[in-house]
Amino acid sequence: MPAESVAPPAVSHDDAGGRTARRVVTVLALAALLPALYLPALRHDYYDLKIYMRAMDWWSAGHPLYDYVQPDRVQGALYFTYPPFAALLLAPFAHLRLGVAIAAFVLPTLAGVVVTTRWLVLPVLRRHGLPVGFGLTVAVLLVLAVESTRETITLGQINMLLVVLILADLLFAVPQGRRWAGVGVGLAAALKLFPGIFVLYLLVTRRWRAALVATATAAAATLLAAAVAPGDSWRFWTHELWATDRVGRTDYTGNQSLFGLLSRITAPAEPGRLPWLLLVVLVAGFGLWRAARAARAGDALAGLTLTGLVGGLISPITWTHHLYWFIPAVVVLVDAALDAGRATRRRRGLLALAVFTGVVIVYGVVTFQDWGTGTVHTDDPVDFVVRNAYVLLSLLLLAVLPARRRAEKVVNRTDLVKDDVRG
Repeated sequence: MPAESVAPPAVSHDDAGGRTARRVVTVLALAALLPALYLPALRHDYYDLKIYMRAMDWWSAGHPLYDYVQPDRVQGALYFTYPPFAALLLAPFAHLRLGVAIAAFVLPTLAGVVVTTRWLVLPVLRRHGLPVGFGLTVAVLLVLAVESTRETITLGQINMLLVVLILADLLFAVPQGRRWAGVGVGLAAALKLFPGIFVLYLLVTRRWRAALVATATAAAATLLAAAVAPGDSWRFWTHELWATDRVGRTDYTGNQSLFGLLSRITAPAEPGRLPWLLLVVLVAGFGLWRAARAARAGDALAGLTLTGLVGGLISPITWTHHLYWFIPAVVVLVDAALDAGRATRRRRGLLALAVFTGVVIVYGVVTFQDWGTGTVHTDDPVDFVVRNAYVLLSLLLLAVLPARRRAEKVVNRTDLVKDDVRG
């Protein structure tokens, strides 16, 4: 007898309704968690934004930009530390009311969170046939829950602008070979020094033209600032750039870099420069080697993520709000786990690492801990792990973050706008 065809089981309205109800409950539960996470951070009261505004007001009154100083109970004294090009961008804030300035920072930051999360997560959801609308909503809520996002918003930081510029460049313009590839990285590096690590990424991945464009863009922006403010520009690049004491105490727990880790070991003395430089060379060499291999395998997201982790580790000062790069690391881990097949040891390991990373970056290192104002020598093993959680996590991910070994299809922005959202 011929085999009877077996129809797939029908999905009842009750099943669909139950699934929708579970999704709604999940979204509401995550949304309800956010106020509890943000409440401790409200003590920041847009502290960094207020420094920007006061520094710009000081500058507009004719004072030297880098003479501005503000007392701080933890750091002692804080200064305006951004390159002169960033000062040009922030100059209008001298004339804004505080409420308008807050809106001008927070609303674009929230928009940046939505846009960048969509860039990261949408290809994964589509490739694995997961519900797009629900997946994106959950992902955005989880990104908002991460400590680096909370600190960016409540301090009034510009980090999300830099992330948008970098991701737009390295996920779209560079893989597609656009003529303007490198402009985003160059602008980000002119605004803040940290993104300069991505110029090195372009070099080690042999994206020569993009690296040249990024360098030329950063140089042009810097020269523009020098033309507008020659004295302040000269002072920044010849003196202030090298004065790490202007950005706060290096031993403070919020500094999650290798230099911060060493500073907490040697406090109150400063760590030796030679051991730190040796660590920088080793970490940068290994991390950029792994990033280049990931890029050659077609995994641009893993490559730029590894580069961002390297940047956080080797910078003398890496505040918690700088460490966005754990977020794409979680995306890479989850995607690799879904590719690993059901019930395999590799899948379980990758998902466990993704969950562990997520828990660490949501709980954070400064939100729920009062580290006091004094210098404290770190010699207890538990204290060492807790106070250096992001440094240790960065080193772990630098070693084990998988490069998904397949040539990814280059994703066009127009593809990300297609309206094929599944329940």
